[in-house]
Amino acid sequence: MQPPAVPDLAHTHARPVHWLATATAMAAVVAAAGLLQPGPATATTAAPGGEPAVARPAPDASSADYPLKCGGAPVKIAQRASGDLDGDGNPETVAVVHCEAGSGTPPHALYVLTHAKTGPHVRVVATLVEPSRQQNVAELAVRDGAVTATLLGYSSPEVPSCCPDEREDVSWRWKGGSFVRAARSDAQRV
Repeated sequence: MQPPAVPDLAHTHARPVHWLATATAMAAVVAAAGLLQPGPATATTAAPGGEPAVARPAPDASSADYPLKCGGAPVKIAQRASGDLDGDGNPETVAVVHCEAGSGTPPHALYVLTHAKTGPHVRVVATLVEPSRQQNVAELAVRDGAVTATLLGYSSPEVPSCCPDEREDVSWRWKGGSFVRAARSDAQRV
């Protein structure tokens, strides 16, 4: 009998011990990859003097003192959204706030919050909607450096406060040191 043209390749036949060794090696590689992760990314901006400054988290809306007169009733934060509105690399928070009334639909105020220059304090830096306007904010968002909102209002004092009959889509953008309001569409009846 002639010897085979290819030598005996007994070591190419996988046995359970080979599969176990392969699985163990793969598990070790996956575990090592999980342990060797890069650190978290941090955004920085240049501080005065050229030193990098670490970006702060968005201001906490529940820690601000709002200029809202509620006659002893508590202040309620109905909505909030955050984003960098002035391009400094640090996010601001926009908060929809109203007095917590036992019933009815109290008017909303819309405030922009930022961190105080020093310390952990949060301060109101702009009022976008005064409660005296008797409007409610139905939708709020911060996108691409702009605040957008849907304002619901009343065409006359005879309209019940439960049922606003006007709707206005507006936006505000930081320009020249203040927030500039723009209508996204004409005011319309609801």
